Amino acid sequence: MSLTPKKPAESQVEMADIILPAQTNALGTIFGGEVMSYVDRIASIAASRHSGQSVVTASFDSLDFLSPIRLGEVILLRAVVTWTGRTSMEIMVTIEAENSRTGERRVTGVSFLTFVAVDHAGRPVEVPPLEPETDAEKYQFELAKDRAAHRKQRREKFVY
Repeated sequence: MSLTPKKPAESQVEMADIILPAQTNALGTIFGGEVMSYVDRIASIAASRHSGQSVVTASFDSLDFLSPIRLGEVILLRAVVTWTGRTSMEIMVTIEAENSRTGERRVTGVSFLTFVAVDHAGRPVEVPPLEPETDAEKYQFELAKDRAAHRKQRREKFVY
């Protein structure tokens, strides 16, 4: 089956939320697990939009924390599909913090995840190919091929 290619912008997702006390540690910064939850949810929306299917998280490839997000700041997340395989998709999530009083923003993290599109029985299904347009999209698409090869090598080394 041949699927119509999609552009990254067609499935991009943005999300914002305010960081509340229950989400923070004793230092007044957001728990890493809270950030991971946000990242997984927004990435799954982008993957589902791209594939038009239900999706499952196959791999949380990386999450690099660059700076903390503090109590009362706004967390901003942007998810975009960077690469597609036959049934899988790589999603990049950029995380920012915003001071709601000054509007100042800073990048606080970046994450890469892999999702697989599945049918109602949980079997993998084909996804549309990705058609990157901008130089930045093309750059991430090329880098994603290396990340996909690295994921495959890593899985082959697992001992079960």
